[in-house]
Amino acid sequence: MGAQQVADRFAELYGARPEGVWAAPGRVNLIGEHTDYNDGFVMPFALPHQAVAAVSRRTDGVLRLHSADIGDGVTELRLDDLAPGGDHDWTAYPAGVVWALREAGHEITGADVHLASTVPTGAGLSSSAALEVVIALALNDLYGLGLKGWRLARLCQRAENVYVGAPTGIMDQTASACCETGHALFLDTRDLSQRQIPFDLAAEGLRLLVVDTQVKHAHSGGEYGKRRAGCEKGAALLGVDALRDIPYDGLDAALARLGDEADVVPLVRHVVTENERVERTVALLRAGDPRAIGPVLTEGHASLRDDFRISCPELDLVVDTALAGGALGARMTGGGFGGSAIVLAEAADVETLTKSVEAAFAAAGFTAPRVFEAVPSAGARRLV
Repeated sequence: MGAQQVADRFAELYGARPEGVWAAPGRVNLIGEHTDYNDGFVMPFALPHQAVAAVSRRTDGVLRLHSADIGDGVTELRLDDLAPGGDHDWTAYPAGVVWALREAGHEITGADVHLASTVPTGAGLSSSAALEVVIALALNDLYGLGLKGWRLARLCQRAENVYVGAPTGIMDQTASACCETGHALFLDTRDLSQRQIPFDLAAEGLRLLVVDTQVKHAHSGGEYGKRRAGCEKGAALLGVDALRDIPYDGLDAALARLGDEADVVPLVRHVVTENERVERTVALLRAGDPRAIGPVLTEGHASLRDDFRISCPELDLVVDTALAGGALGARMTGGGFGGSAIVLAEAADVETLTKSVEAAFAAAGFTAPRVFEAVPSAGARRLV
């Protein structure tokens, strides 16, 4: 999907060439799941799959939206009518970004937008964040707002939390806005400080596979919100601002203080141990030992499956089959309840592992998975 193709379709729809074309990627989270809304650590990297938007300004307070992936006609919205809860389809994401920018005091007077995306939806690869960030970046450039990537990410998160109603953390939008080619992003979600960690698996004879189980999930669903509320309850019971404040070496004492809060204990345990896994992964990668992160990924899956309880049979089957076939490590990635898993493997084992996973899904009667290599790619940028 090229910028020219998107620009040409924009011209067909709106009768003029766009002022520019922008792209924002989906992401894979290497490690650090459900830690972002607990002020913790995450480590995503951007995918080559991206949302592309051709955009021009308007001056009449109208937002016109079209998606190549939906098949509907152009949706026309009045900026003054934008309000949380008003949109219930894909248009809520770009409309929410416009709403958030205007709520923050930025003068946006309208836009014509045509979108196309190669980020799989519902696969835990942040298709919604890519959609939000590409709109935010385009409007930032066109209206000369001068906002840095982390600030755009904050506004996009507000759009998703308040306008769309999905209680997501800051990781997805920051990854889409700020990642760099050949690196994973070590992000402290409390202060948004970032470190780009070199992540060139191919140079080490390794590959990271994404296995999209084709099981769809929705972050605005109740289970995600329940986990977040449980984490907030745990922090309140422990007298801290966020679970980030519970040190790894103080975990046992913290869990003892929670007593019989059986619904909260495993959530706290996951978040605290997951933060430690992120820090361990960073140390291993900086030491030049990427193979050693495999067991850390697998530990993370066990914690998400058993403590956070957000895995599903398809995700577990990917992990179990890959490990049995000689993978160095594997875990679910994303918000859970479906979506994708990642598999760290020797390059020579990729074909065998892929066939094993596909055969296991067929034997279980599951929908065939989609398997592809995850290559750390560029963050959001202007194409034309």
